[in-house]
Amino acid sequence: MTRDSDVEELPGDPLVREFLWVHSMVRHDLQAVRDLVDAINAGVATEAVQDTIRSLQTLSPLWQLRVNCLRYRRFVHAHHGLEDVQLFPALRRSDPSLGPTVDRLEADHRAVSDLLDDVESLAVQLGPRDDEGVRAQLVNALEKLSDVLLAHLDFEEGSIIPTMRRWTHWPT
Repeated sequence: MTRDSDVEELPGDPLVREFLWVHSMVRHDLQAVRDLVDAINAGVATEAVQDTIRSLQTLSPLWQLRVNCLRYRRFVHAHHGLEDVQLFPALRRSDPSLGPTVDRLEADHRAVSDLLDDVESLAVQLGPRDDEGVRAQLVNALEKLSDVLLAHLDFEEGSIIPTMRRWTHWPT
């Protein structure tokens, strides 16, 4: 059995740790979203859904940074935007064989963006009318977002971290 201190520290490891930290916050909040989906499916009152969202504002690491449920969309958009503009071109420059991988990650970002927009639109529609159709659509959108985003994070981490760990500086 090896200890962390037995593993060689590579130049890009601090960047990788930050990258994984951001992904851990996304995963944490996605679990909260999945719990909310279960509550919506169970028919919890709209007020309870809204109370849960308000409680997430104080309990979640992302939402503690003044990001609420609908602003979470903006956080993921911003994170993916930075990856699209800075990280992915750097990966292409430092390891051209990652081109197809980066293409897939960019396509994932577009799919996640569309799903985030759907969730926001449906969340806004969820209101005092307590429309069961809107609830069902919101549940489907949240579940799909969670599945797609978790698969994306796993693929992204597994495919690009080895290259990032070798970086001694940001590739130009």
